Amino acid sequence: MTEDKKQLLIKRYASRRLYNTETSDYVTLEDIARFIRDGREVKIVDLKTGDDLTRQYLLQIIAEHESRGENMLPVNVLNDLVRAYTTQASSMVPQFLQTSFDMLRESQGKVMESMGTGMKVPGLEAMQAQQEAFLKAMTGGMPWGATGPADAQQEDAAKEGEDLDSIKQQLADLQDKLSKLK
Repeated sequence: MTEDKKQLLIKRYASRRLYNTETSDYVTLEDIARFIRDGREVKIVDLKTGDDLTRQYLLQIIAEHESRGENMLPVNVLNDLVRAYTTQASSMVPQFLQTSFDMLRESQGKVMESMGTGMKVPGLEAMQAQQEAFLKAMTGGMPWGATGPADAQQEDAAKEGEDLDSIKQQLADLQDKLSKLK
């Protein structure tokens, strides 16, 4: 692991202050969010007990962004996450989320590469189909909250249209941002 990608250790003192062991200074949640956006892996531990508090603080960062109106997680996704905690599906949700984010990172990288060359994104449709197949396999083909097969098909069709529109909008936004950077 290169020096700039080395895991950053943050210690939480009894006073709840967060201490950056690399720079020997105190940091805020916003500082930690910035480290992560910059590509650093962060681990937060309780100084006294040694307990890993990383998950707790990352969830707090997400909650603060959401409460400020920086809504990245649609309500239906939040509902599905809550539902997953109370169903047998919870065992497959972490793997699904990890795979989805891995695919997202990979496709974003390809989009950025293709925008630089002005070419169409190779394999984007294949990645989307792969992700949909994975979701269907993990959920047994039934979307959460569906009341029956007809409802499920209607919801799937509506979601696919919304997802495609969302992807198109995200690509347009990325292209706009890139053109402003140049």
